[in-house]
Amino acid sequence: MKTIVKRTLAAAGLVAALASPALASGNAGGPQLDKQSWSWTGLFGGYSEKQLKNGFEVYRQVCANCHPLKHLYYRDLLKIGYTETEVKDIAARYQVKDGPDDNGEMFDRPATPADHFVGPFANDKIAAMINGGAVPPDLSLMTKARKQGPDYVYNLLHGFASDAPGQPAEWWLKQQEKHGLDATFPETKYFNDFFPGYAISMPPQLREGAVTLPNGKEPSVDEMARDVVTFLNWAAEPELESRKTMGLLTLLYLGVLTTLLFGLKKYIWRNVHH
Repeated sequence: MKTIVKRTLAAAGLVAALASPALASGNAGGPQLDKQSWSWTGLFGGYSEKQLKNGFEVYRQVCANCHPLKHLYYRDLLKIGYTETEVKDIAARYQVKDGPDDNGEMFDRPATPADHFVGPFANDKIAAMINGGAVPPDLSLMTKARKQGPDYVYNLLHGFASDAPGQPAEWWLKQQEKHGLDATFPETKYFNDFFPGYAISMPPQLREGAVTLPNGKEPSVDEMARDVVTFLNWAAEPELESRKTMGLLTLLYLGVLTTLLFGLKKYIWRNVHH
């Protein structure tokens, strides 16, 4: 126990040193957050239905093993191009607790489009026990809960230094040596260039062959990362396109109204000379 505490404190000391003002530019001497171009940004930006569906497959086949989407209903998938039959089939793959029945007992039944997305764990205690004490966060609002959320999630998925735990990046070791710090990276954590503190409980998730799309294609790691970030941003902001449409219509309405009012003003004051 003492050894664990010492290692944790030492690693914390290194993180604090790397975050000092002398190294405050960028990510403490490590890679910089790579800003991406997303289809939904800008005044006329929107989501790609194909990318949303592919992103859902990445979430379903990879992320859903640990992370819930508590704020989504299965019926929401209708908004990204799935048919009612497809949504019913997707929902029916999962079991939800319902009841009580006539005997006062709770029972399991297949999920329906009216149900929330079913999470991977019954409660946080079970989630923590299975994941080494860490509770995988809900992803419903993840792209809004972090600064530069979509870019952060994208870079995080690409930011692992190794597939094995306890192996920090080379630049981290150089900073350790530079500052003369006797710190050991936690043996059970994975090094990630973009995770606060660099030590993350989640192992690398995206690798070649991890996802197979309904058409049989296996997307590349970068395609999976971009698609799942797009899906998660839609999950956090499904009304984005309708809101932009309403904004453009409002601007158009105000433009026409302004023109009419200006014409009316000119007409009313036509006989008044200044």
